[in-house]
Amino acid sequence: MKKYFLLVHLLYISAASMAQNSVLMAESMMKIHADSIQVKTGKPANWDYEQGLFLKALEQVYFRTGDAKYFDYIKKNIESFVDEKGNIRTYKASEFNSDNITTGRALLFLYQEIGDEKYKLAAQKLREQIKNQPRTQEGGFWHKDRYPNQMWLDGLYMLEPFYAEYGNVFNENNWDDIIKQFELMWKGGIDQKTSLLFHAFDYAKVQPWANKSNGHSPNFWGRSMGWYEMALVDVLDYMPKNHPKRTILIGQLNKLSEALLKIQDANTGLWYQVPNFPGKKGNYFEASCANMFVYSFAKGVRKGYLPKKFLLAAQKAHKGITKEFVTKDKEGNLHLEKTVSVGGLGGTPYRDGSYDYYLSEPLKKDDLKGVGPFILASLEMEIAEELSIGKGKKVVLDYYFNHEYRKTKEGKSERFHYTWEDRKDSGFWLWGQQWQQLGANIDSLSTSPTKQNLKGTTVYIIVDPDSYKETSHPNYMTEKAADEIESWVKNGGHLILLANDTTNCEIPQFNILAKRFGIEFVSPNLNFVQGKNWEQGAVLIPSQNEVFDPIKKVYIKEITTLKLTGTAKSLVNHQGHTVMAIAKIGKGKVFALGDPWIYNEYTNNRRTPLEYENFLAAKKLAVYMLK
Repeated sequence: MKKYFLLVHLLYISAASMAQNSVLMAESMMKIHADSIQVKTGKPANWDYEQGLFLKALEQVYFRTGDAKYFDYIKKNIESFVDEKGNIRTYKASEFNSDNITTGRALLFLYQEIGDEKYKLAAQKLREQIKNQPRTQEGGFWHKDRYPNQMWLDGLYMLEPFYAEYGNVFNENNWDDIIKQFELMWKGGIDQKTSLLFHAFDYAKVQPWANKSNGHSPNFWGRSMGWYEMALVDVLDYMPKNHPKRTILIGQLNKLSEALLKIQDANTGLWYQVPNFPGKKGNYFEASCANMFVYSFAKGVRKGYLPKKFLLAAQKAHKGITKEFVTKDKEGNLHLEKTVSVGGLGGTPYRDGSYDYYLSEPLKKDDLKGVGPFILASLEMEIAEELSIGKGKKVVLDYYFNHEYRKTKEGKSERFHYTWEDRKDSGFWLWGQQWQQLGANIDSLSTSPTKQNLKGTTVYIIVDPDSYKETSHPNYMTEKAADEIESWVKNGGHLILLANDTTNCEIPQFNILAKRFGIEFVSPNLNFVQGKNWEQGAVLIPSQNEVFDPIKKVYIKEITTLKLTGTAKSLVNHQGHTVMAIAKIGKGKVFALGDPWIYNEYTNNRRTPLEYENFLAAKKLAVYMLK
């Protein structure tokens, strides 16, 4: 037990210190761009890919911290561009610019979180651009209308992650086309000797910068390969695990990562602006590509795409980044130095893709093309510190005793309410993210639990069993199901039981299971909250609590209280009643509470004040159950 408390304490300190890399940079940039995200100095804020990259980084900080200020910042920024009809200010579809698609990921984020139709309408406009985007004869997207027959590595990040996520959200199967883009870019840009990718290729082989035999641009560029790496790991987030072409993307990620590993600087862990000319006169270590590689390497390892050696390479590079590029001003704000402002081909003035050209572009401080990946890379480093907690463990959420459905706006039936997939207030999306960031795999069980279908499960969660009020065909707890679960717990399973107030939860049958562990859900119900009188829902956590220390206060309303017998013991008392309890049975353990309490509505902090630490409490509970 002492070892466990030491682990939790160290993790708490570690998370707080590592947050200085992600959270402090995010907050520093939010101060600089307080009213709007100004990308080009002296020019008004436009719909821009740098804006989209930064907002994506803030989205991930929000998922990691549960702090609604990041959500509010994203929403405020997007609403300054999108009207009620989904029109996007400054966006010009006629440009067929793949850069304009990137910020669409923020539209999808907001639509999934709050369901406002204007975000869907705006996303549909970007989807329409993809539908009509000019293509090479082989079907590859032009980078922009003004760059005919050219595929750039940058374009794969600008367009494909949105294309993939859009398909998932709106039930489109675009995978053949998405995979085709990666296959064509790889074929057109690969250097067979090094397995590095050239910045771009011209399918028509007519551009002055293009090799007349293969269309390659003259050089490799660090950030362009960073864009491609990030595109691979992000697109894979949305691709079905059983898709037959999934191995194509994972194979590309491994080949390119291996090539990049060979040219990582041995001393600093960094990469040069023109990475295949280390130490050549004028060449320098560049910030954005290093951060992109750290993010892609670490995420690739976490997701199981890359071998563990790439995490070591990422950690070395992250130390180099912190030493070489990160500065702090007297107010404590973080800054990122030495991001190259741009890198392109053709245009006016003409960019020939030569070594001298890539060194001629100016470096910028706090350039969002470096800052966004820095935040993402830092988050991955933070997550990596905790992955061992849940490594190899599976967390299963019951979808049998709780199986509610609702009609979508399109008239389709969808499961909701206390599910991993539900992004709205009623779901466990954020809790699912926490389990996964602790290294665990999450799953669900839609049939009655048995020792056989619970085999290999570390944690099994049952929440708010249905009555006829929620569904016309509720599945009640039975003695047989309780026998199976009890046997699984005694053999080492860890069980979480979350009821609800007695008017919204089937309690009597649920108690068939709970009583096996000396726990019973009973009256009275506590914490009836009127409006926004948050203190009416406050529950104080005693100091040195076995599960939740050092948390002091959480928000739980309309709690069913607990009656304990046998070896079950109270974890938290409130108003003279037990509201949280634990029981250790055989090799396993049980946690019980009379409310779902850590679903999105009360962990995303968009309504409840931050003084209620439900988000952190959800993570603490996960750590306790995985130990």
